[in-house]
Amino acid sequence: MTRLDDFRIACRSWLSANCPASMQTPMTPSETVNGGWKRPSSNPDSYLWLERMAGRGWTAPSWPEAYGGAGLDKSHLLVLVEELQRINARPPLSGMGITMLGPTLLEYGSEAQKLMHLPKIARGEVAWCQGYSEPGAGSDLASLMTRAEDHGDYYRVNGSKIWTSGAQHADWMFCLVRTDIDAPKHQGISFVLVDMDDPGVSVQPIRLLNGQSPFCQVFLDNVEVPKSQRVGEENQGWPIAKRLLQHERSGLAALASADTDGPLERIRPIQPLLELAETYNANDPSLRRDLISNEMQRQAFLLTQSRAVEESEARTPGAATSIFKYVEAEYVKAQLDLQMQVRALQGLGWSGPGFEEEELQKTRLWLEAKSISIAGGSNEIQLNIIAKRVLGLPD
Repeated sequence: MTRLDDFRIACRSWLSANCPASMQTPMTPSETVNGGWKRPSSNPDSYLWLERMAGRGWTAPSWPEAYGGAGLDKSHLLVLVEELQRINARPPLSGMGITMLGPTLLEYGSEAQKLMHLPKIARGEVAWCQGYSEPGAGSDLASLMTRAEDHGDYYRVNGSKIWTSGAQHADWMFCLVRTDIDAPKHQGISFVLVDMDDPGVSVQPIRLLNGQSPFCQVFLDNVEVPKSQRVGEENQGWPIAKRLLQHERSGLAALASADTDGPLERIRPIQPLLELAETYNANDPSLRRDLISNEMQRQAFLLTQSRAVEESEARTPGAATSIFKYVEAEYVKAQLDLQMQVRALQGLGWSGPGFEEEELQKTRLWLEAKSISIAGGSNEIQLNIIAKRVLGLPD
């Protein structure tokens, strides 16, 4: 028996004894733990699961132990992911801290920044949001104008960010600011960490079509950001910002944090799609063909992600991550469209009697999912990156 076999047996035994039964059921939005306490989970088991996984370093299993991880190499990481998938375990921790900022700090952060932030992220003690887009700088992000003026040992930051997911629940924001207005636009940007409890920070949620407000506008009025909270060199934030987006778009960081399905988990119906079709008596052959095709796409996507982890030597995603982002966005929208077709009129409920809770939930998810081909970089931007950086096509 190999050392890897021993690890698998140990994982299986530990998960059997420690994963609560409710953490082996489909995720519901109210039960997700994204870190911090401003948006608590409705299920106490979520925190028991988080505490147990964090105690083993398995909320961020590939991170070094000194920063709250378990220091697993890729072969052991894949075994852990497989064992979590085997029992349909929920991720103990989601959010931008674990999937986006954490991997970026491991690469670019100072030792002091790593020790200050990474263990808290791994334990789920803080929630993070992303301060990139602005009212006048979305797809052309490098045109951002949030200004950070030099005041010795700190910056005074003024401006606003928009489409900031979860800002109303966040403790910290990683943020792009302009530190040199005279430099070429890609070279005058710095990457800073902003405390959301600073009195100069205010948050205005944006109400969406589904009645919810996952996106916000954040206003920064004379916010004092210590220079110790700048990641990397001054005016050199653009490469860091791009690398963070690669982590986000690849989904590999989510996979490495045991979030085995990411958005795919959160849209999953309570029954497999083909069983769901039988429940609703939706037996049209063309619809069933589409359901099977959609499930095949999901399986191919997850296998490709796992292969990317296995084949990665440097553990740093590149431009090909835009393929993951584009494919996942299209899959999520298509799968929810199919769920609506299966449920027919039962898939269009908003409130009141006559509808199951899951039906109402999926109606809202279906509406919210329209934004996934824009959030985190629009599909058009991803296709441009794929054309230029992956396929090498001319401008």
